[in-house]
Amino acid sequence: MNSKSSIIKIAKQTIETESKAILNLSNLVNDDFASAVELIYKSKGRVIITGIGKSAIIASKIVATLNSTGTPSIFMHAADAIHGDLGLILEDDVVICISKSGNTPEIKVLVPLIKRSKNKMIAITGNTESFLGQHADFILNAFVEKEACPNNLAPTTSTTAQLVVGDALAVCLLNLRGFSSNDFAKYHPGGALGKKLYLRVEDISSVNQKPQVLASTNIKDIIIEISEKMLGVTAVVEDGKIIGIITDGDLRRMLSKVDDFSKLTAKDIMGYNPKRINSEAMAIDALELMEANGISQLLVEENGNYAGVVHLHDLIKEGII
Repeated sequence: MNSKSSIIKIAKQTIETESKAILNLSNLVNDDFASAVELIYKSKGRVIITGIGKSAIIASKIVATLNSTGTPSIFMHAADAIHGDLGLILEDDVVICISKSGNTPEIKVLVPLIKRSKNKMIAITGNTESFLGQHADFILNAFVEKEACPNNLAPTTSTTAQLVVGDALAVCLLNLRGFSSNDFAKYHPGGALGKKLYLRVEDISSVNQKPQVLASTNIKDIIIEISEKMLGVTAVVEDGKIIGIITDGDLRRMLSKVDDFSKLTAKDIMGYNPKRINSEAMAIDALELMEANGISQLLVEENGNYAGVVHLHDLIKEGII
């Protein structure tokens, strides 16, 4: 049985083998790569990506990456393609075939069929002299010297290289399209990632209650306001403008310092110049402001007027954190 030290050694060797192969890929990027990117960018159709075995799994991931960054793509399994799925390919589509050897039986059957339909074909292969390499319009070289597998058999380094080539392709297209964070949010509306990109402060504060008191409000009514609105805070407002803030922490400190607080008002205990944020700001900006100042809520303004409260708990509930 292997010791922990030998396991760690093997893991490190695997990572080092793959990292060296990935680093070498930058030496293989050439005019064909640039031409393939331009072909896809200018195409009026979609990108159809196909492969067999482990390459098919990589193809599916590249499809997902392209779709999420503005390049419409479809996965087509090479085995299914020669049994009816070729109908997926439309006239203006660009086809990407992924194969380490470029000589698998399915690829040898599929490639001539694609060529017959006159669709442009890009190869991602580690063997530029293969059947696939010889028939592709453009070759994206994914050559690796050896697999991380000790028997040099299981696709490990080679599939990692294919994935990296696909990522490079996607990022180049993303840049050509001027794909922004707003575009990314449009394609990723769900989950924490999407919310960080599109959720605004007003989306959260507008569903919260809006605690507020006047500078002349007495302590009893302040406590009632904070308790009823359940945000641990109230704004002190005058003519719709924020002039101060009172937190439940301020109330506790006041109780520890004053024996008779019956005559105190909001003006006597409020904090001046409270941290605030515009309602149009991104929710992630609210989180960063809270973290920078060690606070758990912000007062929200809209056109210079008090508009509500955004609380750290709201951001946690929305999955921003």
